[in-house]
Amino acid sequence: MTHDLIQRADRAMAATYMRPPLVLVRGSGCTVEDDEGRTYIDFVGGIAVCCLGHAHPRVARALARQAETLVHVSNLYYTVPQVELAEWLVARSFADRVFFCNSGAEANEAAIKVARKFYNDRGENRFRIIAMERSFHGRTMATLSATGQEKVKTGYDPLLEGFDFVPFGDFDALAGKIGPETAGVLIEPIQGEGGVRCPPSGYLEKVRRLCSDSGVLLLFDEIQTGMGRTGRLFAYEHFRIEPDVMTLAKALANGLPIGAMLATQEVAAAFSAGAHATTFGGTPAITAASLETVRTLEEEKLIDRCADVGDFFLSRLRALKERCRSVTDVRGKGLLIGLELCVDGAAVVEACREKGFLINCIQERVLRFAPPLIVTREQIDALVDALEEILAAQT
Repeated sequence: MTHDLIQRADRAMAATYMRPPLVLVRGSGCTVEDDEGRTYIDFVGGIAVCCLGHAHPRVARALARQAETLVHVSNLYYTVPQVELAEWLVARSFADRVFFCNSGAEANEAAIKVARKFYNDRGENRFRIIAMERSFHGRTMATLSATGQEKVKTGYDPLLEGFDFVPFGDFDALAGKIGPETAGVLIEPIQGEGGVRCPPSGYLEKVRRLCSDSGVLLLFDEIQTGMGRTGRLFAYEHFRIEPDVMTLAKALANGLPIGAMLATQEVAAAFSAGAHATTFGGTPAITAASLETVRTLEEEKLIDRCADVGDFFLSRLRALKERCRSVTDVRGKGLLIGLELCVDGAAVVEACREKGFLINCIQERVLRFAPPLIVTREQIDALVDALEEILAAQT
């Protein structure tokens, strides 16, 4: 079946991904199974998406119940699960208002638009967004324009105007770039696709003060870091600051398509009736599943568990670094972890797959681990032992 399905895919689908010869057919918890019956421990988690693991029964039941009741009516009308999810997010964050959409890229589009609209409504000519080098904010034209990685921009010129870039963590460069046309600073609290890069101590706190003093909005992209991934519900909580706007997606519905842009009431007021819209954003079916996802995170104390298990994972990888010359750095928070190598990571990913582990490589030499928050210490031990064997064989 594998070979046949891959040939069918190559004939029918756009070749936008370099996939391994692997056909996944089912999953449960932290494991997935291919069409030949082989199981793998999943340390990719749908790219930091499946926070509760695969086929979680509570989410599946919530989705099934809603699918039998009301799936879609558009945002022309109020629906119960959408309102309840918005209330849940507002009650647990800095924000006063939520705009639901379908993906992280759409959430970031909304953040860029609301920042520009906010100043336009005030009669101020502020429209430029300062973003970080190595950042990743999406693949629509606006979010691509806001992304600080040239490799994903190739072939799409001309990009949108109004975006400036500074090195992540360089406060002086950021302060020097802010001008009278700056509307916002768009930043990931921890860069995900950029290599799981954490900010220097005190950096984000200084950025918050700078934005406040300059009358500039602080926009946090928490699409990868939000929903418990770093050991707090939102990563900004680690730094004791609050943004003006925050974007969420990925883990918000444990694998179902949803995005959200959260903002203070002052900023969100710029999105008056007709200012922005989406047909599918926040449908009853998806928000019902999302509501069950966030309730499960809270009721089963999985965020605290993430912090604890993440510390264990980091300690195991740091011990591996001491023993393995191929490892140059270990970094991250909670269960968003990067292991930087001095060798190409693609071969390591393939070798791990052969041993029954799915991992991910970004920036060519950084192994990124973003497993479900229910991953066990035993599963982590098994992966690290396999990594040590693989890396030892390559040196």
